[in-house]
This record gives sequence, structure tokens and C-alpha cells, in this order.
Amino acid sequence: MGLFSKMKAGLKKTRESMSESMTSMLHSFTRIDEDLFEELEEILVMSDVGVPTAERICTELRKRAKERGVTEPGKIEGMLRELVAEMLRGDSELKLGTKPSVILVVGVNGVGKTTTIGKIAAMLEKQGKKVILGAADTFRAAAVEQLDIWAKRAGAEIVSQPQGSDPAAVAFDAIAAAKSRGADVVICDTAGRMHNKKNLMEELAKINRVVEREAPQADREVLLVLDAATGQNAISQAREFKAAADITGIVLTKLDGTSHGGVVLAIREELGLPVKFIGVGEQLDDLQPFDADAFAEALFPANGG
Repeated sequence: MGLFSKMKAGLKKTRESMSESMTSMLHSFTRIDEDLFEELEEILVMSDVGVPTAERICTELRKRAKERGVTEPGKIEGMLRELVAEMLRGDSELKLGTKPSVILVVGVNGVGKTTTIGKIAAMLEKQGKKVILGAADTFRAAAVEQLDIWAKRAGAEIVSQPQGSDPAAVAFDAIAAAKSRGADVVICDTAGRMHNKKNLMEELAKINRVVEREAPQADREVLLVLDAATGQNAISQAREFKAAADITGIVLTKLDGTSHGGVVLAIREELGLPVKFIGVGEQLDDLQPFDADAFAEALFPANGG
């Protein structure tokens, strides 16, 4: 299955919830009027696009329809596909130009953080990069063991310390190992807890200080992993983590199992954070680099299928 086919299959539930409801609604109108836009806004909100983003989309569609002299309701979906792609474009690629580069991965437990790290490592290894994983989630007993399994699957090396060790010390060891072994990328797992934001902020700040001191010239990505199935709760998590860390991008997992894929738009629009990867399945290659145009096309197929 090709990349676009996987994305289209992964977005099936969201497409059925959003696009098919929209198509049915548009067919019930004979002209474009305010009632149409009110119903469209409601469908967008119900698909976890969020109220502010849904309002912005409808305002822009009203403007474009007027400017272009569009009067047929059926043409709204094509305009929406175009607008969604525009809103989501930009900054979706990882910036890993230095050797080593550093990726810090954050997110609450249960969102697929460890799996995401393994899949990104496998992707980078496939590109010919040497990857070292830093098991800096020393708080959770199974975290290191899980990461070790993924390291083996991805063909990456792992650096760890006993449970309860200082996470920043693991980050230090991982960067030192990368320097001595000529690795291209260090990916550091971090503790997935949010019940005490102060502790989280302090822990992430400490890890960041280590990275700045030990690899001051390194390109750095801070990726927040969110579970798409949590819908608007993912937005709340993103706000919290954005306040605690300098997030550079989002990894949205479990899109294939949910109808809440519209949350991608809310994350981009309300928080200004680019989506870097989306998870559309359980296989090693089911974590895909985000492509705004492919996403919009998969959500609102031009041929309707």
C-alpha cells in the first residue's frame, strides 16, 4: 500500500464523520446561504475542528465564494479542501542538519510515545542515519524495557540508566555516546506525566540545559505526541506542554482508530504548532511524515471516493 493509500485508509473514520456528513448536507441545499454555513460550521465543530477554527474556515469560505462568484453548494467542498491544505502547510519536516541532531519526545503516558520514538528511529535508520535512543523516562518501570525492544526493531542503539536515575544524566550520556560513536541523531524519551506541571517543567528545563551545554550547535526538535482519539483533550494537553516546553511540532497518533482527525486543524490554527507525523496504523512504517495536501485530499477526496 502506497503512502497516500495508507493515509486515506487511516483517515477513513474521520472522512466518514466529516466529509460524508458534509456532502450529504451540501446536497440538501440548492444555493449557498447563511443556513448552509451554519450547518457546515456545526459539522466542523462536531469533527473536533474546534469552534474558533470552524468559525475562521466558514468566514474564509464565505469570502472566497463571494469573490469567485460561486453559487453552487457542491463547489464548497473543493474550496474547503483547498483551504485545509493551505492552513496545514509549512514546517512539517524535521530539521536535522547537524551531527548530532537532537529530538526530545514529550507527551502523557498512553499516547504512543515510545512506539513513536521507535518508528521515527526506524525511519531515520532507513535513510542511512545512525540513531541513538536515550531512555530518559526513568520514572516508569517498563519505559526502558519498551524502548529497548523498539531500539532492536529499528536497528538503533540505546543508552539507559536504572529506574529512578536523573533523566538529564541519561540525556548527557546519550549525547556523549552520539559524539563518540559518530551518530547522526539522538532521540530522547521523557517522562510522560502531567499531574505536576512544575516538576515536568523543571525536568524538561534541566534536559534542555544539558543539550544546550553538551551540543550547543545541534539542531533540536521537541516533538509532542498526542492521541488523536482524545479529540479536544489533545488541544488541552498541547497547551499545557507548549507552556512547559519549546514544542517544535506535533506527532498525532492513532488517527486510524478515530473520527476525531479534525483536531489537526485546531492544533495548527489555535496553537500555531505544525504537525510533523501522523500515525495511521500499528506497523513500523505506519507513522508517516505529514503532508498537508495529501491530508486534505484524503479527507475530502476530489472524486468523492
